[in-house]
Amino acid sequence: MVKSLNTIRELTDKGTWYRNGPFYGNVMVGDYAFEFYNETKLQDYIQIPWDEITYVVVDYYFSGKYIPRFEIRTKKNGKFRFSTRNSRATLKAIQKHLPRESMRKAPSVGQILKQRFNNLRQS
Repeated sequence: MVKSLNTIRELTDKGTWYRNGPFYGNVMVGDYAFEFYNETKLQDYIQIPWDEITYVVVDYYFSGKYIPRFEIRTKKNGKFRFSTRNSRATLKAIQKHLPRESMRKAPSVGQILKQRFNNLRQS
């Protein structure tokens, strides 16, 4: 069994980790780290300490009423994409441990298309 980095559990929720496919398990936000534990395979887990996170990118729609997923970007290990049943509560718990500048919103589809069109026009 994996030993948790957290001493205090602030939030626990069912979640999905999108790696090469969806892995279902539990997300835990605590005082020292963000953790994900797989329900079926105990070797599929991830523990991300708060000082390792550079920023969190949030996909949201309808002025923040629907948040399907979020992505945690780290200093050394890359990107990790997650979704939880209650993403808003999860992000509020994460926001307590990270500075406000490290929470970013993902570009919308219109912004991506506009950027690609401008890139095609310039080249």
